Amino acid sequence: MITNLLSSINATEGIIGIVVPILVGALCIVIGILNRKGNISMLHSYHRSRVSEEDRLPFGKRVGLGMIVIGVTVIVNGIFIGLSEFLVNETLSYIGIVIMAIGMIIGITIAFHAMKKYNKDIF
Repeated sequence: MITNLLSSINATEGIIGIVVPILVGALCIVIGILNRKGNISMLHSYHRSRVSEEDRLPFGKRVGLGMIVIGVTVIVNGIFIGLSEFLVNETLSYIGIVIMAIGMIIGITIAFHAMKKYNKDIF
């Protein structure tokens, strides 16, 4: 009885470990697409007020690209975590974490570069 309960808890954790990164990644991608279309309303007011009207679209495109890169790598991480759970291969989980870390660094670098170029500062 306890073994069955523990198995169901582990299965639930495995599903959550897959679903949550996919949802978070999808949200990042949606925000990135909105930014790329020039809608920078989800960014901090500091960034909105310091970017000129003519620079909104190029600024949004670059920040949006960074968000999309982050979102895709978070989804890829979720897929690797899921494969790791179902194939009982911990190495896949580590590969997913490395991919996500690299993607986060690339995405944040793209966004910070855009902020530096169009805001003249990151903060």
